[in-house]
Amino acid sequence: MLAVARRLLRSDDDAADAVQEAFISAFRAIGNFEGGARLSTWLHRIVVNAALMRLRSRARRPEMSIDDLLPRFVEDGQYLDEPREWRSPEPLGALERRETREMVRGLIDRLPTDYRTVLLLRDIEGLDTKETAELLGVTPNAAKIRLHRARLALRGLLDPHMRERGAP
Repeated sequence: MLAVARRLLRSDDDAADAVQEAFISAFRAIGNFEGGARLSTWLHRIVVNAALMRLRSRARRPEMSIDDLLPRFVEDGQYLDEPREWRSPEPLGALERRETREMVRGLIDRLPTDYRTVLLLRDIEGLDTKETAELLGVTPNAAKIRLHRARLALRGLLDPHMRERGAP
């Protein structure tokens, strides 16, 4: 649970506070737990809500519109700019892998909250679509659509960096 909060908040102190608030909320509301979902899913939802409340209360930079991050298409449905294939010209060393990991984390942080959250829950935390949808309070189809758009947006953010590295 702490890992989920850390990934959403990007601060150990804020994450610890959010998890503590979540467990206090869960303790107070345990009598309302109906058992329709697994207890772990219910607790995850409370942690995600606490983390999102902290995010909203923080003074943050304005989020980018997801539309600015998605690929553009011409009228017949083809890509305006064809996505490039990313291949490294040589195997990455440990330092380069660490730098790449940090860069990707920073780019994920630039995604709008709804899209960053679904990406973190599905691709980083490894939750399935149903669990993710329950945690976010959306339908499974809405979770799939958000995830697809988040991945496209992340690819759009990564593309200039990959070109910089000389990937074909």
